[in-house]
Amino acid sequence: MKASDLFVRCLEEEGLEYIFGVPGEENADFMMSLEKSEQVRFILTRHEQGAAFMAEIYGRLTGNPAGCLGTLGPGATNLITGVADSNMDRAPMLVLTGQGSTDRLHKESHQIMDVVEMFQPVTKWATTVVHADSIPEILRKSVRIARTEKPGAVHIELPEDVAKHQTSAKPLKPKRFRRSVPDDKIVDIAFESIARAKRPVIIAGNGTIRKRASKQLRKLCDKTGIGVVSTFMAKGCVDMDADYCLYTIGLGSKDRVSLAIDDADLVITLGFDMVEYHPRLWNPDGDKHIIHADFLPAEIDQHYHPDVELIGDLAHTLWMLNERFDRHGVPDYDLARQGRIRADMSADFAEHADDDTEGTIRPQKALWDARQALDANGLLLSDVGAHKMWIARHFHCHEPNTCLIPNGFCSMGFALPGAIAASLIDPERQVMAVCGDGGFLMNVQEMETARRLNSNIVVMVWEDGGYGLIAWKQESEFDRHTDLAFGNPDWLQLADSFGWHGHRVNRSRDLQGALHDALAEKGPSLVVIPIDYRENQLLTKKLGEITTNI
Repeated sequence: MKASDLFVRCLEEEGLEYIFGVPGEENADFMMSLEKSEQVRFILTRHEQGAAFMAEIYGRLTGNPAGCLGTLGPGATNLITGVADSNMDRAPMLVLTGQGSTDRLHKESHQIMDVVEMFQPVTKWATTVVHADSIPEILRKSVRIARTEKPGAVHIELPEDVAKHQTSAKPLKPKRFRRSVPDDKIVDIAFESIARAKRPVIIAGNGTIRKRASKQLRKLCDKTGIGVVSTFMAKGCVDMDADYCLYTIGLGSKDRVSLAIDDADLVITLGFDMVEYHPRLWNPDGDKHIIHADFLPAEIDQHYHPDVELIGDLAHTLWMLNERFDRHGVPDYDLARQGRIRADMSADFAEHADDDTEGTIRPQKALWDARQALDANGLLLSDVGAHKMWIARHFHCHEPNTCLIPNGFCSMGFALPGAIAASLIDPERQVMAVCGDGGFLMNVQEMETARRLNSNIVVMVWEDGGYGLIAWKQESEFDRHTDLAFGNPDWLQLADSFGWHGHRVNRSRDLQGALHDALAEKGPSLVVIPIDYRENQLLTKKLGEITTNI
């Protein structure tokens, strides 16, 4: 068969369902082969960056890779931001690019650049196909690397002349293996430390929402009552209504939940990833006793020097600890302060639940209403901006993977294409994206993709007419900010021009009803609110007072 046919056959063997992208001349043979597939669906996007974000969200929600596709040159460079975001947020992905014929790669030639070299810093592996017979090995290796902890992106380049070559090679059948587990003796040592502690606390990272780890974590906390502080990307690892849920940590300033870590005599980190929240922010003196449990050994850092490392499948590690608590019983922990911290945070969340402001809406109220409008399995995606900080602090979850925040690479423009991918995976699921007016317009062209696919999504845009997060940070440091203002379209006309439902809500008490209406509408809906970012500096002042009172 033709090499491009074999490439598609290998993708089918790996169980790939979607490829998102914008093809070019150099992908022509591959696209002809892909068109014949009854399993792999190609989703045409309006920009390659949007395609990469869609593939990222598919990977984060399913644990399996999707593909994103671009041609050589500018198509490949357009992919790279979304690819970097996927790689640093630990989502499996296959990045597929075309390339010119191999007989012109050694010299100056139209659109030719070293794409593989460009992708190496933002992927786990990047390679080119130089011989058609190597395609089965390359695809099998790529998927395995993309799925292996920590998951990430893998890039494969297929030159246009190689795609035409004939080959008799056949796809390799995937074989899945269970991950290794920690040694019993090391788990015994860790358990003894946990049993001796009086005020242990858990920091759950994004590893806890993958595979079966969340289920075992909840069992552990149900037995012991040990409080769980989650990072942004670990939201939902425990139910927000559980007494041991201490909500989220990760703001640059010290928050109430930081006090639980300060008070702890043992910190148990589960699936913790330094790309989210650096240990110097919660262990500034490097003197905390730490147990590190993760799929991989700890990163070397002077503020993160664990006493014990439990390396292997995280769900199994937690199961081993649960078995020991069942066998030996639960110590009498002193967790009263953790309960008070949870109560104080809960009061913060409800403070503006009954707002009736007009002209602007507080972030706290917008997120309270979003939580009320979404069911337990409803999905909220955050773009990047000031709203991300509010979502991190004020929006909490009942289930894993029901709030997706980009918090490794942190790229703006993530939420709209991500919501489209989430709707493809489960069209009946409630899907809401929250964007600033800056981030939304960075991939606004994907409104057409959403309409074409009839995506059941709601996008809530917080309008402030500027880059609010940068203003917030500059004001905090310099007491003023540079010129960060910009204009916006007529949002309702924009929605209408793309065939979306459109809502503008200027009064707080009307927002929850508008969100319920939008979620009930078939197809994509836009909800725009004027956001009151005066609350940013008020939160900074509150966090400063919390720091002062430690």
